Amino acid sequence: MLHIRTMFAILYTALTTTLAVCAVKAWRSHKQIGIYVSRLLVSIIPAVVGNLLVIYSSEELLSTIGYYFYFLSIDAIVFSSIHFARTFSHVAWPGKKARLAIQCMLLFDIVQLLLDPIFNHAFDLDPVIVDGKTYFKVTAYWGLTFHRFLCYVIIFMAMGIFLYKVITAPRIYVERYAVILAVMVIAALWQAFYVFSRTPVDRSMIGYSFYGLMTFYFALYYRPRRLLDSMLADISADMNEALFFFDASRRCVWANEPGVVLANIEDEDYERAKDALISIFGEPDLDVGQGNTEPKDWSIKKSVGDKYYSLESHVKRDTHGNITASYLRVRDNTEEQLAFEHEQHAARHDALTGLYNKEYLYQCVAERVKSGDPYSIIFVDIEDFKIINDIFGNDFGDYTLQCVADYLRAVVPDGSIYGRITSDQFGICVRSEDMKTLSASLTEHVVRKDNKEHKLIMHAGIYDVVDPDIDVSVMFDRAHMALQTIKGDYNRHIAKYTDELREQTIWAQEISAELPKAIQEKQIVPYFQPITDAEGRTIGAEVLVRWIHPVHGFLPPIKFIPIFEKNGMIAMVDKYMWRCACEILSQWKDNDKFLSINISPRDFYFMDVAAEICSLVAEYHVEPRRLRLEITETVMMSDIENRIKMIGSLREKGFLMEMDDFGSGYSSLNMLKDMPVDVVKIDMAFLRQAREDNKAMKILRNVIHMTDDLGLLSLTEGVETSLQFEALSSMGCKMFQGYYFAKPLPREAFERYACISA
Repeated sequence: MLHIRTMFAILYTALTTTLAVCAVKAWRSHKQIGIYVSRLLVSIIPAVVGNLLVIYSSEELLSTIGYYFYFLSIDAIVFSSIHFARTFSHVAWPGKKARLAIQCMLLFDIVQLLLDPIFNHAFDLDPVIVDGKTYFKVTAYWGLTFHRFLCYVIIFMAMGIFLYKVITAPRIYVERYAVILAVMVIAALWQAFYVFSRTPVDRSMIGYSFYGLMTFYFALYYRPRRLLDSMLADISADMNEALFFFDASRRCVWANEPGVVLANIEDEDYERAKDALISIFGEPDLDVGQGNTEPKDWSIKKSVGDKYYSLESHVKRDTHGNITASYLRVRDNTEEQLAFEHEQHAARHDALTGLYNKEYLYQCVAERVKSGDPYSIIFVDIEDFKIINDIFGNDFGDYTLQCVADYLRAVVPDGSIYGRITSDQFGICVRSEDMKTLSASLTEHVVRKDNKEHKLIMHAGIYDVVDPDIDVSVMFDRAHMALQTIKGDYNRHIAKYTDELREQTIWAQEISAELPKAIQEKQIVPYFQPITDAEGRTIGAEVLVRWIHPVHGFLPPIKFIPIFEKNGMIAMVDKYMWRCACEILSQWKDNDKFLSINISPRDFYFMDVAAEICSLVAEYHVEPRRLRLEITETVMMSDIENRIKMIGSLREKGFLMEMDDFGSGYSSLNMLKDMPVDVVKIDMAFLRQAREDNKAMKILRNVIHMTDDLGLLSLTEGVETSLQFEALSSMGCKMFQGYYFAKPLPREAFERYACISA
């Protein structure tokens, strides 16, 4: 059986070890309060060790050393306690003087205790027998009494700080201060009992040790559970999300207010929540931990009626991996979902018509045609839509587009995809078998709004999908390519893409890409069609373009001029022909012959025509009268005023202006009235198409007389027989051009024909 002194020795040793471990942990803590806790624990350790020496020793010297350890450590304990209390409770010192006073008194106490071996004023030791062994009990003098009094005053100050916090702090925080205060009071009373009861063995260090350990726990590890529970409950209750908490057996133990409403829980019967949630959202999605399947975190989105929800379940485990609890969050994100759907709709649909926009249309078509079923792509265009805006205004134009969109909704077969590609162009992807139904509906329509009415004409190009892997934009380009073949035709509404059309497109791309090199290598060459006077003498020639292709051989103009007229590259060709004409004129020794060059309406969009021509005649020192300029009435279709000024300035510089293809247009007489020209070129082609030759010849005679009356020269082109030449001469025509005289000739042949030396 252990003696009481041995039992206390074992207990104090265990307490010392525990205090040391806690002191190290407190010192390493990232919390600021940790250093104060560590100092308090370190100050308690010597006191416990001193008591251990006193209790276990039977020698006076060792007991005396133990008492010194004990008394001096008490000073350190009370000083650390007051610092800890102030820092932990966030109470400032009343002033520097108060802090200095405490430090000075404790320092004085330490000094006077250390002087006791000299003056014997603090304490003596009296031997007594405890458990059959000598135990030295302390007898106090005034020095030890002062020490005890000072320490109690300071410890009472620390208690006062904690008492103040217990009284003034919010109720939820009282626990942390009250427990430390209670332990301090117990330790102080325990020591007071030892002092006044004269008990041989001092057990009060157990109370101080317990005080240190409680301080360590409450300062560094304690969490106010009631506070956290209350705060979490308040936060959860105020959340818009429904929260459901489940225990390890998956029974619902609590739900916040939105959760109570969602699950229709009454009288806090939370166990009904799970069945209610399963009935609302579906059992397969909620009960993922059913049977032998272990629950896990998951999230899903569900729609219930016109509501949208997001559900998240989270499982909590302990350090051993065992499930301790789980919770479910149910969020009503109907507004967000509707807003997202609205944004998605806006991103995918045209704002004016409500149809798919170009990007989303192409995306949907790409997915649809990969199914392998036969589909057709349709490109729909409104004829002369710009005129609708110009005449009726943009509001009526927008209304027209909306009417077309409604028309498509009505006639496009179910399962088809359609949308708006550009301002007045629409795209459709339809099953090939439904094409007949749709084609029959593309007829003329009338748009009416208020007192405005317009007859609408639409054209459609069709491309049958043969390779679903080609880009959708290429499919619509091919359909648009087919449409372009009937653009402006009011009788045909539908055109289909063919391989021939594709070959024409490839050909156009090929020769367009080759044109710069062809000019550089002089594959593009000028040909000359002679122009004669009434006596049959060659007085000049019209410069015509020909292409001697290294692969395809001689290319007639019809093979490339319309293509270049369409894509604007005709300006490059014309500029080169003008330069060739000026260079050749500069080389001819016969200065009486002239060359006539063509000016395309497209040239005006890509260069300053007048400046370019003037620059060339200046560069090659050519007299302007020898370079005649041919224009058609289409040149005057836009920017008429500036074009008339430009033609007038060129005439003033000495150039002769020729009006080409007179009679082939609809407004030739009106143009002749306004255009400042010198020569009128009359096209014989329109006379050959006349049903009555007599009537045609009368028209021709009057046109020639009219030009003569206006002081203009007449030139008839397309003369093919001697009878035509004789008839035109008798009518007074001054110049002639046609196969009757010569076909277009290369330079050398023309120079021989016209007897020109270079």
